Amino acid sequence: MTLRLPKLPLPRRRRSRLLAGAAALAVVAGAGTWSAAAPGGERAVHREDKVLEMPGAAIDTSYFTAGGAGRRPAVLLGHGFGGSKDDVRAQAERLARDGYAVLTWSARGFGRSGGHIGLNDPEYEVKDVSRLLDWLAARPEVKLDSSGDPRVGIAGASYGGAVSLLAAGHDRRVDAIAPQITYWNLADALFPQGVFKKLWAGLFFTTGSAGGIRPAGPAEAAPDAGGGGGGGTPPGGAAPGGPAAAGPGAGAADGTAAQGGAAPGAGACGRFRPELCAMYERVAAAGAPDAEARALLEARSPSAVADRIRVPALIVQGQADSLFPLDQADAMARAITANGAPVAVDWAAGGHDGGERETRRVEDRVAAWFDRHLKGDESAATGPVFRVSRSGGMDSTDGAVRLRGASGGAYPGLTAGRREFALAGRPAEQVFANPAGGTPAALSSVPGVGGQLAAFGTGLAMDFPGQHARFESEPLAQDVRITGTPTVSLRVRSTAPDGSAVLFGKVYDVGPDGRQQVLPQQLVAPLRVADAQQGRTVELRLPAVDHAVRAGHRLRLVVSATDLGYASPAAPASYAVSVQGPLAVPVADEVRAAAAGLPAWTWGMPLGAALLAALLLGVRRRPRSAGARGPAGPDPALAGVPLEITGLTKRYAGSRDRYAVRDLSFRVEQGQVLGLLGPNGAGKTTTLRMLMGLISPDAGEIRVFGHPVRAGAPVLSRVGAFVEGAGFLPHLSGRANLELYWQATGRPAADAHMAEALEIAGLGDALERAVRTYSQGMRQRLAIAQAMLGLPDLLILDEPTNGLDPPQIREMREVMVRYAAGGRTVIVSSHLLSEVEQSCTHLVVMDRGRLVQAGEVAEITGGGDTLLVRVDGPVDEVAVAKVAALEGVESAAPCEGGLLVRLGGGTAAELVAELVRLEVPVSAVGPHRRLEDAFLTLIGGTA
Repeated sequence: MTLRLPKLPLPRRRRSRLLAGAAALAVVAGAGTWSAAAPGGERAVHREDKVLEMPGAAIDTSYFTAGGAGRRPAVLLGHGFGGSKDDVRAQAERLARDGYAVLTWSARGFGRSGGHIGLNDPEYEVKDVSRLLDWLAARPEVKLDSSGDPRVGIAGASYGGAVSLLAAGHDRRVDAIAPQITYWNLADALFPQGVFKKLWAGLFFTTGSAGGIRPAGPAEAAPDAGGGGGGGTPPGGAAPGGPAAAGPGAGAADGTAAQGGAAPGAGACGRFRPELCAMYERVAAAGAPDAEARALLEARSPSAVADRIRVPALIVQGQADSLFPLDQADAMARAITANGAPVAVDWAAGGHDGGERETRRVEDRVAAWFDRHLKGDESAATGPVFRVSRSGGMDSTDGAVRLRGASGGAYPGLTAGRREFALAGRPAEQVFANPAGGTPAALSSVPGVGGQLAAFGTGLAMDFPGQHARFESEPLAQDVRITGTPTVSLRVRSTAPDGSAVLFGKVYDVGPDGRQQVLPQQLVAPLRVADAQQGRTVELRLPAVDHAVRAGHRLRLVVSATDLGYASPAAPASYAVSVQGPLAVPVADEVRAAAAGLPAWTWGMPLGAALLAALLLGVRRRPRSAGARGPAGPDPALAGVPLEITGLTKRYAGSRDRYAVRDLSFRVEQGQVLGLLGPNGAGKTTTLRMLMGLISPDAGEIRVFGHPVRAGAPVLSRVGAFVEGAGFLPHLSGRANLELYWQATGRPAADAHMAEALEIAGLGDALERAVRTYSQGMRQRLAIAQAMLGLPDLLILDEPTNGLDPPQIREMREVMVRYAAGGRTVIVSSHLLSEVEQSCTHLVVMDRGRLVQAGEVAEITGGGDTLLVRVDGPVDEVAVAKVAALEGVESAAPCEGGLLVRLGGGTAAELVAELVRLEVPVSAVGPHRRLEDAFLTLIGGTA
């Protein structure tokens, strides 16, 4: 098994040694030229594989071009640690088609290249890059700024990203860089705050040692032998120092054994240079870094040449990255900006812990960056100065986490706009133990997987009792988005003989129930404290994150004595910790989020279907009717009108004379509860679907608050809808379902008005229970609450009382009335006419797609031949019989409060006159008809 470090992009599987050896021999023999046809009529890419001899190593390269003659800028693409040039081949081909000459290479000790791994040693790997620039300068396809100086940019992820920074600092010919998920100071990355990051360091050296000793090629000569940065390597092959044939497969002239054997005592070093191997063994045995180890790694870090990196830099860093966290990108951005070079910072999803989640977006941005700074294309969209990827909820089609970007016109750094939250502990000073041997260790991040779990709101964080202190804030009064590095002041005492303490700090987002907690990106911050026998006050800088904390949640600071990813002191000790001030949280309010994009299938499938239909049927598109043209702009005169429908028409599919809706027009005002009535097939559902932008009308238009409705119209954000029930995740609570739904909309949490919607729905404590325990009525009210999130100005409910018993129906009626009481508008479609009569203020009656009648409920029910005669006092049977015997009266019957009189040809005025003559104590006379009667009369029969 070969262990690879996670990187962006992830490495492909290695080919078999047999195929690798055959390919290498072919290259050395000169058979390394290939042309790859491109799909879709794109330009074919020409690839030239070549082994270039460097002092001490044969370097395996591939050179990509496309198109005809003419000079073009060049790009070098570096690979991640443990990978090879093959990992970036697809990106190289895309850049070649975009008009670049692209050179990829396998770094020393990786792929089919020889030599030893020097961790981007300036004397070896960095000088190799300069020699590659020499080679590019001699190519006739490459644009030159001057003799021997190619127009060139360098990009790469992780190991390849670091060498792009180092090359820019060591070789002035580099014109632009795009480092990704990489380090600025390798010593700080592996020894943060003086604490040994043992798991990641172990993965580094295990990966480099896998497979035993690699052939190093020719002896690693002195650094100035055939040095880089000036001299030109002949374009045909070898640099000074050795023949090309002594490439992969040749034994090392420096005494290193070839593949399959090992020099005595050297087996533990694998492919690493001996000084690096000795450093790792020394630090791993001691459990702590020494000054010599720090100096060795710092010399190989871009920070060593910070003042010399003066080229445009696109810095992409992963948020799910416990190896190279965001503070590494922050340090490089501040340093390069101070040198006066253009800098853009992109906090991408994923990273060494989170996998490749935005590979294509990042590669597109890298290409645009080079278009601007290498080609000089001022129109190239290089993106904002600062961008961060945020969760936009989950895609219901595949369960994937959807992403949306937030951006700002300036890089905010890690400490912008700080807000303070008081923390309290019980007791204020808490004592806990560092166990002997540092085990069992608390769990935060697991290299390579921790961030992937965090992306789904889960995690593996675990803190053992008696080994940590805990401090909490009060519930947050409003949503807070942390963007940067929280800090807190701690007072620390230690019983260790030397007075030292090794601590690990992390901040949890704790739910209202106090049990559910999320550790953002599974990140933890180590801290080594010295001389703390009598107590010492220190600042704890917590991991930089971009994380939204919802109102009602708490912030929980945990300070632990151990963490699985780091080395803790082996000797047992006790620590006492207290907080000395509030938790300061950075809030970058100027960084604003864009709306979440739709999944590609939502537009790709309909578009593909339309194109396929056109090709198969050969049907020319006929001119659209006037009503089906693109909608006009907003009408300011209707800005206060929730809904106006004019001449709305929709034919049945494939029919010219059969209509689902035909010439429908009506208007709804603010504060109304409108009942949409009609028998089955009347066109109610079709009308509602057009109203929500789900289908398009053939003619006419719909305006909501003056704006024309179409698919995706922004005004639809003011519309809430509940149609044919809602689906909920049964194992989650009602509140969790609503929060997940709102996140999927991509809108800010503050706009949800969760509390107001829940108050109207009246679910009470049931919100915290799993939905599977809900009654049907509670599910319906939860669905109504979901439709009411954001307090839409127009609420559409389709059969909201389905499946409810009478008490639940009454509750649903009250919900609708309460919602409209705030000046908002409700449209309800229902078959329960008695409920519509009691809850609605206005009606629209449809039949066979047409409007039958629209108006107030009282107006529509007011017709008919039955009158309600209200009287003061009782009416005896004799009086009732006299009324029934009157001319023009068909029948009379007593009822609560009076008489029901059905006329048989007489008029209301004649009836009143006769009642007065009979001395019946009449107080009022008016029409009496149930909505059911009116409805049946209007549609001409039974529904």
